[in-house]
Amino acid sequence: MTDADELRRRTRELLAQHPPASTDRLDFLRARFDAGLAWVHYPEGLGGLGAPRALQGVVDAELAAAGAPDNDPRRIGIGLGMAAPTILKYGTDEQKRRYLRPLWTGEEVWCQLFSEPGAGSDLAALGTRAVRSGDSWVVNGQKVWTSSAHLARWAILIARTDPAVPKHQGITYFVCDMTDPGVEVRPLRQITGEAEFNEVFLTDVRIPDDRRLGEAGDGWRVAQTTLNNERVAIGGMALPREGGMIGPVAKTWRERPGLRTHDLHQRLLKLWVEAEVARFTGERLRQQLVAGQPGPEGAGMKLAFARLNQEISGLEVELRGEEGLLYDDWTMRRPELVDFTGRDAGYRYLRSKGNSIEGGTSEVLLNIVAERVLGLPAEPRTDKDVAWKDLAR
Repeated sequence: MTDADELRRRTRELLAQHPPASTDRLDFLRARFDAGLAWVHYPEGLGGLGAPRALQGVVDAELAAAGAPDNDPRRIGIGLGMAAPTILKYGTDEQKRRYLRPLWTGEEVWCQLFSEPGAGSDLAALGTRAVRSGDSWVVNGQKVWTSSAHLARWAILIARTDPAVPKHQGITYFVCDMTDPGVEVRPLRQITGEAEFNEVFLTDVRIPDDRRLGEAGDGWRVAQTTLNNERVAIGGMALPREGGMIGPVAKTWRERPGLRTHDLHQRLLKLWVEAEVARFTGERLRQQLVAGQPGPEGAGMKLAFARLNQEISGLEVELRGEEGLLYDDWTMRRPELVDFTGRDAGYRYLRSKGNSIEGGTSEVLLNIVAERVLGLPAEPRTDKDVAWKDLAR
């Protein structure tokens, strides 16, 4: 299945059998998945046709022209961008059949239980424990900065299963049911006033062994698939020209000439060019995905995303003068997604502060770029061969 014309034919056949105007949205999405037109590069029976990833645009263009509904990808980004590729690579056939369809249609939202209060930048130091008990694992611990945990049915979870080996070796990767007894989700109110993040407490949560992804103790390697895809999902998203944060600033500049100064003009030109460079670099990165799983280059894109968002939002606040100090609403809410461009300048400025933390801190990503992209010597590590239980905490 490598022919664009054949994909167009199949897409038009789907539209004829399930007209978007008269078909329930969820029914249409399920039919699209079953026709192999959800993500065409996935295997047959799992929403795809084994076609080249680059041909997804052929299907998307046909569906958009027909007014077909999408699966609201921003709302289910963790499932699409992180859980799905990990399940595809490491999941059993049964796991793939169970999770991928409702994940793609948005019937089941996913979250990510990785970071902990004492293991964020140094994720491999995590302390959440999973102890084998018959055909299940009993999990106890705390996770933090969990986007969408208040909405999620499932979570991708890493936990320590062997404290007697070095920290990277004793981790196992699980799928956790967020509705199980012992899972408690608490909101974390942010500088924006909202709580899209959460902290999650796990108390004697039983996870069946058949929800384990990969081998016991091999969770760090499995997690690298998730993390590499996460950075591409955050930093390499497809955008039109002046998409993202640069758009509102450029619009204000054109529509309100009275706000302009020479200094702001020079800074806007520089950031506009950098935003375009990042946009095209992201396109290049997405094209490289055709050859396989994303590599460490995604760390560079995530770095650029965070820096640009913070510099652009800071420029926007300055450009607007006194207006830039206003904020629309401090009401405590638990939103379903982050809307950078649909809110005001104050929200963008405050929310962008989290961009250098979420999805990997900028400091850690700089190390990844230095060591795995540029080939520079790794930083000395005194804990490399020390059992996790013997580490100072």
